[in-house]
Amino acid sequence: MRGGFLFFLTLLLLLALVAAANHALAHLHIYLFAGGLFAGTAAFLLPFGPGFAAVFASGLACDANAGVPFGTHALLFASVHAILFHFRDRLPHDLAAGRVLICLACNLALFLALTVQRAFLSPAPASEGYRVACDFVFSQVAIAVAGPWFYRLQRRALALARAEPAQSLL
Repeated sequence: MRGGFLFFLTLLLLLALVAAANHALAHLHIYLFAGGLFAGTAAFLLPFGPGFAAVFASGLACDANAGVPFGTHALLFASVHAILFHFRDRLPHDLAAGRVLICLACNLALFLALTVQRAFLSPAPASEGYRVACDFVFSQVAIAVAGPWFYRLQRRALALARAEPAQSLL
């Protein structure tokens, strides 16, 4: 359980860093979405229960300051976690490039799900296409750059807490 809580704290740090980056990029009208990092790493480092709890709680934290119905991020992150946990033995997560590609694919799925959901709330969804495309490209680049660092941060935090993942999960 200690590993799940510590993992949740690293996800809160990611939430704070993404919020700070979004604040710095607000004058450029760019919004970074790092949902792939929130949902895409716990399935490979933690058992299902603590990983699910950490991902679900971080989704609730993301919901707290998002313009979507409460629980949307939590439900999407938990769904992605459950799917990745089920397929973790079949996914190439041993190398950093494989982990980054998994996070990028998760981010694509989450970004599309949230975009479709928000399109129904927008009075003119067709006029937002360029902005959404720019946000997606910048988000994917940010995940590709920050993904290896964040994964190492999580591994190091688990090692410091002596909550190393099981060898079968590496």
